[in-house]
Amino acid sequence: MRLDQMPYHSMPTLAVLPFRQFGIGWSWQLRALKLFPDSLLAWKRYFYDNGQGHARGSSFSTFAEAMIAADAFNQTTAERIGTAVLDPVIQASVTLKVDKALTAARRIQDEEELMEREAIKRNAHLPRPAIEDLELPNKMDSLRQPLHEQLTRAPYLQVVALPRFNACLRRTGDMKWEEIGALTPKRSQICLREFTAKGFGLSAADHWGRTKAQIRALLLPRANQLLQLASVKQMLAEARMRGQRVLVCGGFVFWFEDDGQPRWVIKNTGGESNSEEGTTLWHEGTILSKNHGRIVVLPYIKENGERVQGHTKNAPHDGKALPRHRDQYVTLPFEILEGDLMIGLFGELHYE
Repeated sequence: MRLDQMPYHSMPTLAVLPFRQFGIGWSWQLRALKLFPDSLLAWKRYFYDNGQGHARGSSFSTFAEAMIAADAFNQTTAERIGTAVLDPVIQASVTLKVDKALTAARRIQDEEELMEREAIKRNAHLPRPAIEDLELPNKMDSLRQPLHEQLTRAPYLQVVALPRFNACLRRTGDMKWEEIGALTPKRSQICLREFTAKGFGLSAADHWGRTKAQIRALLLPRANQLLQLASVKQMLAEARMRGQRVLVCGGFVFWFEDDGQPRWVIKNTGGESNSEEGTTLWHEGTILSKNHGRIVVLPYIKENGERVQGHTKNAPHDGKALPRHRDQYVTLPFEILEGDLMIGLFGELHYE
């Protein structure tokens, strides 16, 4: 089909990012952040001119390749906003919305990568099956090697996708496997999520949002263990030397508490600054802590430009947070650490 006949072609594209695309297996497909009337933004499939006026999509086998293409495109985001929106006030609002959309998508990708790595790591002690011990029907013997490769990486898998053979396998016994059938987008999605969900003892077929919420709860004790790592102690000591008391890593916050016994503690991010209702992170803002709540709501900016100071609180089911004495109220700046650093910390890589 011609590019100018594609759905939403007339809507300006302000930025692109890679998202998972499921079919016979999975790949990374660029999606376009389109500007619609009333300054609404939505992710749509990205197409470009193939040189003959026809539409062509951008698909990549790896996330790294896709991000190289996305980063190159997004160098022009500011110019694209300026061309699409002439009113300076609306320009500023759209810029905030674009930043929020890009940040939210990247956070999801960083978090899911962290969860998958941690799932595999916490099952590293499991024995790996010998390739000859795998029990497959005779007609499936060609699948033995690729199945063994996946089980070597994650021996806890119960379902496996083999895109090269367009096959989906299911475990029926300790070493026994059967073929379910050809891969569909849904089967491919479940097989990919199996690496993460089953590694935490959860089902890849359940609601993905609720599954990730359960994993976050399971990861919090693991995050607290990070405080014992020499590399993390070094990172936090350097932060204190810079005068920093709040470091944000993905969904966790390293928080220096000097009320009584000075120490670093782990809190969760949450609340309005992470919502989907038109807010974006206010990097220059501060956090006013009037209590010892375990949730840190980061400073954020509403769509109308209003800046809201960050604060601490408890989750709804935790009860009221223990208040601080008024003399112990603290107003703190914060620093965002890159998502790949948090992944490195969970992998116990040395901080540099």
